[in-house]
Amino acid sequence: MTPPTAGRDFVLTLSCPDVPGIVFAVARFLDEQRCNITQSQQFDDSETGTFFMRVQFRPVGEDALDIDALRTAFGAVAAVFRMDWRLTDAASRQRVLIMVSKFGHCLNDLLFRWSIGALNVDIAAVVSNHPDFARLADTYDLPFRHVPVTRETKPQAEADLLGLVRDLDVDLVVLARYMQVLSDDLCKQLEGRAINIHHSMLPSFKGARPYHQAHARGVKLVGATAHYVTAELDEGPIIEQEVARVDHSMSAAEVAALGRDVECQALARAVRWHTENRVLANGHRTIVFH
Repeated sequence: MTPPTAGRDFVLTLSCPDVPGIVFAVARFLDEQRCNITQSQQFDDSETGTFFMRVQFRPVGEDALDIDALRTAFGAVAAVFRMDWRLTDAASRQRVLIMVSKFGHCLNDLLFRWSIGALNVDIAAVVSNHPDFARLADTYDLPFRHVPVTRETKPQAEADLLGLVRDLDVDLVVLARYMQVLSDDLCKQLEGRAINIHHSMLPSFKGARPYHQAHARGVKLVGATAHYVTAELDEGPIIEQEVARVDHSMSAAEVAALGRDVECQALARAVRWHTENRVLANGHRTIVFH
């Protein structure tokens, strides 16, 4: 895929009540702006009567477009259809803060994908409640912040985290196996811009060593779920899931290794799709335009 060009490639996402004429109105607007549609995806949720759309487009010719002028012009169309919409420059890179505890496989995977350009983001910093991965962050020339958390210090630690989100101009917080439960207040402040990963055997195998529990029960599949963070623990809207088959000959350690692999895959896809503006909220669910 050709990387998007700043000022030349744009993404419009929208949701609104489903009525006739939405696609025509969007296409007419882009034609009037002398733009060519390069990608277009849509979905009509018949259960809720809501229409969802993602359109990627670029201007005809070589001139760049003024995104603020585009937004102002499209506002009139959006008002007619009562749209919840977002228009962004496709080349704009979201700033990501990655949080981790003592399991570093997801962190390592995200950093490698970022380093080879597979994730079109800017990583603002790595934050952990343990010092273990400071050297890994340093390998990628990234700031590492050690923010210890105890029951007594948790309110201050969360205030420090929000301070980092604000000061570093962070768009997305990724909990890459960050093993601390966030407070309801913090979840609300990060609503729609924090992604978590967990093994998808929940709630069957809660607590410590879930893959070992699964191995003891003879499971035939392991999986992982990437979802938005909400105050309801591990019940936020799901973005992506991945599974792998378990063979009866596998040891508990091999099952755990397989589980780590699917966690990395699911989280990386979720981060990529979110930062490419491919995920739209639909109540407790998500619409994901791959």
